Amino acid sequence: MGIPIPNSKLGMWLFLGTEIMFFTAFIGSYIVLRLGSNGWPTRYEDTHINVLLGGINTFVLIVSSYCVVVAHEAMAQKNFSKARGYLWVTTLLAFLFLGIKGVEYKGKIDYDILPGRIPETSSQAMQKVSDQLEELVRERFHAYTHSGVITAERPGDLLGIAPLVQALQSAERPSSMTDAEFKGYQESAAADYELFQKWMNLEQHVVADVSLAQPALPADYLVKREALGAGERLPALKLEEVRTYLTELKTTGPLSGLISARVFDPHPMVYGNIFASCYFIMTGFHAIHVIVGMILFGMVLKQGSSLNERWTDWVENSGLYWHFVDLVWIFLFPLLYII
Repeated sequence: MGIPIPNSKLGMWLFLGTEIMFFTAFIGSYIVLRLGSNGWPTRYEDTHINVLLGGINTFVLIVSSYCVVVAHEAMAQKNFSKARGYLWVTTLLAFLFLGIKGVEYKGKIDYDILPGRIPETSSQAMQKVSDQLEELVRERFHAYTHSGVITAERPGDLLGIAPLVQALQSAERPSSMTDAEFKGYQESAAADYELFQKWMNLEQHVVADVSLAQPALPADYLVKREALGAGERLPALKLEEVRTYLTELKTTGPLSGLISARVFDPHPMVYGNIFASCYFIMTGFHAIHVIVGMILFGMVLKQGSSLNERWTDWVENSGLYWHFVDLVWIFLFPLLYII
């Protein structure tokens, strides 16, 4: 009771103390992981970390903190219209910060730089190419079963649906479909079946871990393997082979453009999943704090023209919280974007 500050301000300082410990755990863990991981991804081609957008967001938060200071000063002078104006600017800048962060997140999602989805070895990179081709095949085959062009008891069974797609050229038109619609499916069936064959060939070589120059069909593969001498094995599948195979798919055939957009070039990134986890945890929790700050300011702006001196402490405490949010980003920006 001897401290000459409002209870609310003391409570905010105590709360910010816990917040400091909260983010210190994240930042400290990140530093330890970063220093202890030889080969941490740093190239833009690997991480798609946009330094320019991060720098713009830093400037945005600094300006927003200045606006909060001016708003608090205006509240102390009972110039409530000025305070509302600067709080509106702060809120708009917060929206801008989140919008830019959303653009950054979209870049990570578009390139599948997400925790648990980044290949860290050559074998994982080759398997991911096969998995992405399988997703594309399933999507293409789903169009046939969903529309009723093909009737299958197990729509998810690619091996069972593939012969039906191949035979679609000589199939009869369903009564529920027009000639133009059915002809469109017939025209795309050949390309979709070829895509299935290409994926199946790669998947069999990935599972058997045998070079694309060698047969991978079960019967042929077993014959080749039984002919080997003691201690011998068929040549293993190489990452460069898969890259060449995928390049051919992306440059030839009617579905080349679709494959280029949906299947990424195989590229292992050592410690990529730890990097992605750190990035999304640290920036994600910071974004949540930005949203909380916007809610605090929104409570003040909701008062409109009835805003009065009773909200002065609220604006000051909200400003303290916002300065903390700004300060955390000052640490995150150099650690994640520059170093």
